[in-house]
Amino acid sequence: MSALAEVVAAADPALASYAVADPQGGEFERLVGEGSRAMVIEAIREGYLLHYGEARAFRGMDEDMRLLAGDSMFALGLDRLARAGDLEAIAELSDLITLSARAEVERATEVVPALWRASAERLSAASAPGARAAAAPWLENAAETGSS
Repeated sequence: MSALAEVVAAADPALASYAVADPQGGEFERLVGEGSRAMVIEAIREGYLLHYGEARAFRGMDEDMRLLAGDSMFALGLDRLARAGDLEAIAELSDLITLSARAEVERATEVVPALWRASAERLSAASAPGARAAAAPWLENAAETGSS
């Protein structure tokens, strides 16, 4: 079962009628590797896509339902990590959610792919720097230009 299919299976039952029957593999599960972190990053990714893009595992929602479903995906992923006591991954993905939302609001969407890749690398190898490090040049530039 793909990590994205695991997300659908673990989602709130209220989302069942919107679920894609056979979602394809997730974007980051190969990089993160098998296990709970792969499912979690795909849940967080689905939450982000429900808020800002084109969801992969859920379809047919109005805008309000998409926002609620996105929040539900964020909660699903972070709850799974909390139950496992994976504080490092909670911190990384919380940074990722925050930085991705900020980039969307500030119309700096060109940095978003690098943030996601950096978080996936961090979750796969503890020595990788993560989203906060990937965001540093953008955040420094925003502070210098006063656009934040």
